[in-house]
Amino acid sequence: MARPMEPAIKLKPGVTKWDIRQKVWDYMEEKNLANFPRPVHHRIPNFKGAAQAAEKLPSLQEFKSTWIVKVNPDKPQENVRLLVLETRKTLLVPTPRLRTGLFNKIVPPPGASKETLRVCSTAQGVKDFSVPVRLDAKVHIDLVVVGSVAVSKEGWRIGKGEGFADLEYSMMVSMGSIDEDTVVVTTVHDCQLLDIPEELMDDHDLIVDYILTPTQVIRTDCKRSKPQGIIWSKVDSEMMKKIPILKSFHFKEKQEGKDVTLKDERCVYTKEMIRKGATTTLMEKHPLGMAGNCNDCEKQTEFDSKRQFNPPGRVTTVYMGNIPRGMRVSELKNILRDHNAVPLRLNWQGAQHRAFLDYQDEKTAEAVVTSLSGLSLSGSTIRVELANKKRDNRLRSQTNVHVN
Repeated sequence: MARPMEPAIKLKPGVTKWDIRQKVWDYMEEKNLANFPRPVHHRIPNFKGAAQAAEKLPSLQEFKSTWIVKVNPDKPQENVRLLVLETRKTLLVPTPRLRTGLFNKIVPPPGASKETLRVCSTAQGVKDFSVPVRLDAKVHIDLVVVGSVAVSKEGWRIGKGEGFADLEYSMMVSMGSIDEDTVVVTTVHDCQLLDIPEELMDDHDLIVDYILTPTQVIRTDCKRSKPQGIIWSKVDSEMMKKIPILKSFHFKEKQEGKDVTLKDERCVYTKEMIRKGATTTLMEKHPLGMAGNCNDCEKQTEFDSKRQFNPPGRVTTVYMGNIPRGMRVSELKNILRDHNAVPLRLNWQGAQHRAFLDYQDEKTAEAVVTSLSGLSLSGSTIRVELANKKRDNRLRSQTNVHVN
C-alpha cells in the first residue's frame, strides 16, 4: 500500500465540513482537475484520472473475493461500474435520490460485448438495464464503492452535503444487506486527500476502508465504527416526504419495537415552550427533569448561555444575499449547521438569491453575522448583515422553512 502524500490543500483550525467542500471544489476548478460536468461545485467531482483510480480496484483481495458490489451512480465511478460488470460480478446501483427504492440491479443483455457493458455502466444504462431490488430481498453486499468530495488517510469521508451515501449505508444495515465485514472503498483525485479533523465526524457519517487515487492505494485501518443503522433522531418529516422508502423502514423498525421518533418529533414540550414564549429555565421545567435525557432540546432550539428562552418579540433577523443560483435550501441548512448558526426560522427566497434567518436575540444574530462573514459559495461572496426591519417586512414572503 502506498504512503499518502502531503495534502495539496491545507486546512486551518476551526474548519467546517462546508469549508472543506468549498476548498476542494474551488481548488479543482482553479487547477482544471475535473472533467464534465462542470463546475464541480455541489457535486461529487468527476476528477481527471478516475479511470486510473478504478483500475486499482482489482488489486484488492476484498474485491477478488466479492460477488455483489454496490456502486454509487455518480460520473467519476462509471469506470468502477464497468469493471464490476466486466468481472461478471453483480452490480447494484442506488436509485436516483432514493425516490423509488433503495437500489437497482444492473442486468446486461445476454452475451453483452464490452461496448454494451460500457453503456450499462453509464447513467442512462443504469436506467435502461436495471431491475429494482425489493426491500425484503435477501441480498448480502460484500463491497461498497462511494464517491467523495474529500477524504482523509484515516478514513474520514465528506460527501457533497446531502447525506445520501450515509443514508444508503444505514438503510442497507437495516435491510441486513451489509455487516461488519462489508468493505467500503472510495475513489478520488489525490488533491481530495486532506487532513480532516476527526471531531467533524458524526455517528451517521460513513467511514471508508480503502482510498483509491490515480497514483495510490491507501488502506485506512480505521477503528471508528460505521453507521449501525438509521438514526431516526437525525431524520425529519421533510426528509420522510422527499424519500418515501424511509416510511417502509420506519414502519418495519417501529414494529420491531425500536425508537423511531423523528428529529422534529422528539421534544414537543420544548416546541410548546417556544410557541408560548416561555422564559423559565429549560432543565428546571422539562418533564425529564435535571437528568437531562432530552439532548435534542439543545440541538433543535436556540437559547442563551443561561439556557433561558427569550420572548418572541426579541427575535432578530439576519439577511443573507448574493446566494448562488441553483443552491438548494438543504445545502444552506448544512452550511448553517457547520457554522453553528442554526436559526429559529429560515425564510428561503432562492429565486431572489437571498434568505432571512431569525434568531432569538440580537446578540445571537450578531455572532452569526461574524461567523458567516467572508463566506464564499461557488465563487460568490455572500452578503451577511442584520436585516433592516422596514426592508425585511417588505421583502419577506409568507413561506418559512423551519430548521431543526
